[in-house]
Amino acid sequence: MDKLRVLLALMILAAAIPGNGLAKPLDAETLWAIQRLGSPTLSPDGDRAVLPVTVYDAQSGDGATRLWLIPTDGGEARQLTADESGTPTWSPDGRHIAFAAKRGEDTVAQLYVIAADGGEARRLTEMPADVTAIRWFPDSTQLAFVTRVWPDLDGWDAQREKLEARTESKMSALVWDRPPIRWWDHWIDDREAHIFTLALTGGDPAPLTLGTGLKLPERNTSATGPGIDAYDVSADGKTIAFTADSDPTGVDSNYDVYLLPADGGKPRNITSDNPAGDSTPLFSPDGRWLVFSRQVVKGFYADKARLIRHELGSGKQVDLSKSWDRSVSGLVWKPDSRSLFGAINDAAHRRVYEIAIGDGNVRAITRDKSFSALAIAGTTLVGLRQSFVEPNTLVRIATTDGSVARLSSFNDQVLAGVDFGSYKSVTYTGADGEPVQMWINYPPGFDRSKRWPLYLLLHGGPHNGITDSFHYRWNAQLFSGWGYVTAWHNFHGSSGFGQAFTDSINPNQAELPYQDTILAAEYLAEKDWIDPQRMAAGGGSFGGYLASILLGREHPFQTLIAHAAVYNWLSQYGADYGAGRRRFGEHWTAPEIFIRNSPAQGAGAFDTPTLVIHGEQDYRVPLNHGIELFQTLQNRGVKSRLVYFPDENHWILKRDNSIFWYHEKQAWLKEFIGAGPSP
Repeated sequence: MDKLRVLLALMILAAAIPGNGLAKPLDAETLWAIQRLGSPTLSPDGDRAVLPVTVYDAQSGDGATRLWLIPTDGGEARQLTADESGTPTWSPDGRHIAFAAKRGEDTVAQLYVIAADGGEARRLTEMPADVTAIRWFPDSTQLAFVTRVWPDLDGWDAQREKLEARTESKMSALVWDRPPIRWWDHWIDDREAHIFTLALTGGDPAPLTLGTGLKLPERNTSATGPGIDAYDVSADGKTIAFTADSDPTGVDSNYDVYLLPADGGKPRNITSDNPAGDSTPLFSPDGRWLVFSRQVVKGFYADKARLIRHELGSGKQVDLSKSWDRSVSGLVWKPDSRSLFGAINDAAHRRVYEIAIGDGNVRAITRDKSFSALAIAGTTLVGLRQSFVEPNTLVRIATTDGSVARLSSFNDQVLAGVDFGSYKSVTYTGADGEPVQMWINYPPGFDRSKRWPLYLLLHGGPHNGITDSFHYRWNAQLFSGWGYVTAWHNFHGSSGFGQAFTDSINPNQAELPYQDTILAAEYLAEKDWIDPQRMAAGGGSFGGYLASILLGREHPFQTLIAHAAVYNWLSQYGADYGAGRRRFGEHWTAPEIFIRNSPAQGAGAFDTPTLVIHGEQDYRVPLNHGIELFQTLQNRGVKSRLVYFPDENHWILKRDNSIFWYHEKQAWLKEFIGAGPSP
């Protein structure tokens, strides 16, 4: 057996060596064979982590999620659940792990609890709607969760009966008297998201926020409800902090943070002085502080998220981010309550920082790669690490020097057969003479003595910077494996480079990103290893918008790809956030902004072959944009193709659809710019 293990290890090692004939470039099928790790949670002593791991079946295309226990000292992982299991959370006494999942005859996600040492999971709820955002009370005898209900109905039977009647009715109309009406890929009905509590022994869930006149956010949530960052439970279990929209109209959102006694009472708004958004409340372990994030520019989703410290005794609030030009995110408290750790978008990485609660001083813990989903207990800090060539991997992070210990190996065997190319970060001179960061991913076996075709990726957002991360929907290494140098630039407007850079493109979002894209292409075209006659560009969402802008202006690309592209700023007004008031004016008060920034205005110059891709259930950029763009290209006599997905939203999320998406793109690029180095 020992000889067999050695032989197997040598075979895996040999497969991982580039150019040995065994490893091959990353492809779409292999991408979907990679197991996907979710957010970990730690035992109170920090000795064990539990995390969800999702595996996709090649035949059915369905994903199945199981929970795994992993010792944080580097021991062997053990599967905890054999059936479907959602995002876990460990009880403060270390005895139980709670999670939400659809099992057996469940049609919606229910709340389950399993002993930390294993055994059969116990179902605690029979809710008519999904259970989400589970938290424990500090005594481990009670849990909180979120579900959606009709506030005017009394009792769960009434909720269930109304839902069944609506499902079975031959009349399908929904009626609204105020927005929002839909979000990303789902319609928002007349139910509300509320927090409920439930004893570990089971019983009837009790409402916390129902009846307060407030509800948890409907925007910025999934179809099943808000996430775990929408609320928190205090260290003594006596207070709930939650986020709710204070705007009664639905068109002028103002998210505020409220404090609510856990045993009932009236919620108190602690952020009423700020007309912009406050969110993600988090109590300190010592019970002294509550921190939350604050934005001060109303109507700007990418405004800097400031860290606000609220003293629970006095109510005094302090902005800890005044001297730091980054947004806070992914925060967890250090057990001594003296600081927090966060996964911060910083200069094309997602770095771990420590933020002092006293004065807001920050200290970078990590420098390379990207981190997310931090969890801490005792002296143990863990998180998920990733890069362009590494999918999420569970690691233990030393808070002293940022060194990491790798804890998970779920994808070692799959990745051993992948020949990844190299990648690096460069900086070039962009619009207005300012530096712009760009990632370059090289093909496996890259030979710089040859001339390669270029695929320049255009990221979405626009205020979402591209970090050193592993992407499933737009994988630069996969594109490079087709035989392209693949570049991804963080044009003006990208996050992670300071607030002035992020806000520099507003309100005329076409101008600086267009200039940065042309200058990126020129920078690359000057390289001896790029063939300037074989260059393409493409992107999704704002990246699709930018591709459509390129269509109507001078550019060096032989073909373009526009996925979920905003084509017409006037019709984009009807998107899922359509009723919200615009920061720089409405189309009837500032028509010049809408006209100037609409790709449709450049249609008279369209002459570049373009692949157009869109999903029916895309409510962020509704389907009409893709159809308008394709029909206009056809009207102009421009070679074009429309790929339509009736069961996808803003993203292509289903396995077989995703593989088809990659294959269509590969064939399109090869038709117009070939593949591999020039002869």
